[in-house]
Amino acid sequence: MNPDHLSILVSSFETSMPFYDALLPLMGFDKIRPHIWKNADCFFIQLRQAHQDTSPYERNGAGMNHIGFGAPDAKTVVLIRDRMGALGFEVPDIQRLNGASAIFMMDPDGIRFEIIHYPPGMHVIS
Repeated sequence: MNPDHLSILVSSFETSMPFYDALLPLMGFDKIRPHIWKNADCFFIQLRQAHQDTSPYERNGAGMNHIGFGAPDAKTVVLIRDRMGALGFEVPDIQRLNGASAIFMMDPDGIRFEIIHYPPGMHVIS
């Protein structure tokens, strides 16, 4: 079995949608309906409004820490970082992880999207 979707609950559509509308197309996702994107591998990302009075994401708390997406090359990591920065989003430095190049883009609720390129011969999640 392969994963087929990811549901993300955001604290505010108004605050979060500009981030996702910018980032997901850069990662190869097409918006197919309001708040739902799909990539060429038929992996779906769905955004939903979180219920009021719920806890926000915590960096080292229990639950999902981040989701990683493999970039085809290191230039794509730079491209995504540069385009998101040009759109006014906070962009992290590129991290060098034992030869891999990665950025961790954070949405307004603190959910992290890792964009990473592994050089040939390097294992995923080293």
